[in-house]
Amino acid sequence: MGRIGNHVRGTRFPRRLVQLQLGLALYGLSLAVFVRADLGLDPWDVFHQGVAEHTGLGLGWIVNITGAVVLLLWIPLRQRPGIGTVSNVLVVGTVAEVGLALIPTPSALWIRALMLATAIVLNGVATGAYIGARLGPGPRDGLMTGLKERYPRLSIRLVRTAIEVTVLAIGFLLGGSVGVGTIAYALAIGPLSQIFLPMLTVPTSAEEVAATA
Repeated sequence: MGRIGNHVRGTRFPRRLVQLQLGLALYGLSLAVFVRADLGLDPWDVFHQGVAEHTGLGLGWIVNITGAVVLLLWIPLRQRPGIGTVSNVLVVGTVAEVGLALIPTPSALWIRALMLATAIVLNGVATGAYIGARLGPGPRDGLMTGLKERYPRLSIRLVRTAIEVTVLAIGFLLGGSVGVGTIAYALAIGPLSQIFLPMLTVPTSAEEVAATA
């Protein structure tokens, strides 16, 4: 048992860190593909795109800046960021910005539809990877859980819906892209996360030891 415990302590964290960074990079790439499909974005990225339209900054940089601002909202909620939280602020938007510089917007509708489907699936895999690494939630996820802890009578579903409807409405008013992709994402991301999160969740030491006992 001691030998197994030492092995777990020596190997689990590097795996989690690598998985976290790959998951966040994949999330940024999925965002770039989502934007270039030009068929509508998920609620937060409708907001990011709307703000980008009015500031002249790249969408990826707005993603990073928004993450940092949302992270400040954790302070009154007494949430504690982890490595994953800080990495989320730095990596997702940066990779998205690079992806947007490299990926063109095609004219053919069938290619854009294929890109939309690909982006949503990649986003589901990325979500499972970075959450499954167990190194801290993203700023937006932490805002949701922090509000739930601060106001325990509210359900997670209600809190998440309220946040996403709010940012979607603001983003739409600012000129963010709302379309069939927005609806497709809303319908697909839950089932995709349910598939990929269990597959990509790194077990704790106790879980690994129990599995090998």
